[in-house]
Amino acid sequence: MSDADLETRTVTLATAGFDARFPNTNQTKHCWQNYVDYYKCINARGEDFPACKQFYRAYHSLCPNEWISKWDTERDEGKNPANFDI
Repeated sequence: MSDADLETRTVTLATAGFDARFPNTNQTKHCWQNYVDYYKCINARGEDFPACKQFYRAYHSLCPNEWISKWDTERDEGKNPANFDI
């Protein structure tokens, strides 16, 4: 094998950090709260605000994709129970 074949790539994996509001192992509420906080944040500050990106990464790390799809559909249809306004 040549050196090009043996090229190593560094991959950094990250997940949501510890949140003292959710100390238990069940992270369902943590998932939901980050989803709501993300949409509140982008409504107030825009999608490029760094804190909004952190909420986005956290809920995508914690929430099953099926839940996110369901909540997005509900939000688009105005049927999601959360208040996404500030």
